[in-house]
Amino acid sequence: MNLPFTGCATALITPMKWGGIDLGALSALIERQISAGIGALVPCGTTGEASTLSGEEKLRVISHTVKCAKGRVPVIAGCSSTSTKRLAELAREAQKAGADALLCLSPYYNKASKEGVYLHYKYVCERVDVPVIAYNVPQRTGLSIDIETYKRLSALKSFAGVKEASGNVSYCSRVLSRFATQFPLYSGCDELTAPLYALGASGVISVAANAVPEMMVRLCSLCEKGDMKAAAECQIKLAPFMEALFSEVNPIPIKTALAMMGMCTEEMRLPLCPLNSAQREGLIFEMKRLGISVSKSMEKM
Repeated sequence: MNLPFTGCATALITPMKWGGIDLGALSALIERQISAGIGALVPCGTTGEASTLSGEEKLRVISHTVKCAKGRVPVIAGCSSTSTKRLAELAREAQKAGADALLCLSPYYNKASKEGVYLHYKYVCERVDVPVIAYNVPQRTGLSIDIETYKRLSALKSFAGVKEASGNVSYCSRVLSRFATQFPLYSGCDELTAPLYALGASGVISVAANAVPEMMVRLCSLCEKGDMKAAAECQIKLAPFMEALFSEVNPIPIKTALAMMGMCTEEMRLPLCPLNSAQREGLIFEMKRLGISVSKSMEKM
């Protein structure tokens, strides 16, 4: 099943205020992404603090994203659960809310076998009518989708690609060498955008794009044009900022950066907590290096 998306998709944060979802800030964030030329929007993923949102809140965020997008770019709803049955229910609810595609996380905590991982995705794919992108992020799930499982997944009607966040370029090259013509691979690591493009990836699902959408769009555009020298220069320029964005668990630094830009509050839900002073200073330094305006009041916190 084809997915109408190449280039840079933004893994949206979920702005919060007074304990609830700040839909006004979310609207402004979405509009900025679309104006910058972003290729797709991904609400309720890891960056959107999905694990701390209630089911009702997730659907509200997804529905609002669909409403704001107005069909200008596809909305790829993040779906995750330790229960495959519950994941399928969330996926169907997201589809009903208007999502164009789904980003479904591999099973976590349960430590599923290879067969369990395949059946997990198969169960969901057979119960929705929109494209399903698998999300391989071993650091958070404790397992990695193996080559044989990718081969089996590629035969499923609704399977439409993978967000590869293993951080392993060698492994990604193996996946691309076998399946590049069968399904798209999207980088799940901002810092590997250009390297994976060079190997045949179709784009990136980006954390950094929340703050610097124009720069991430340009990076992907250069890669797609085959100007890898300029793309490498762009990637290297962004590298220290990307490193600062992962100086602590995502999405703590990116939400902090957006708060310092005046785009949302710094509010997040436990167990996520504020950056320490050293990490904060490092983030501010890299933001200023890229010419990102930082609020004076936030800078002194």
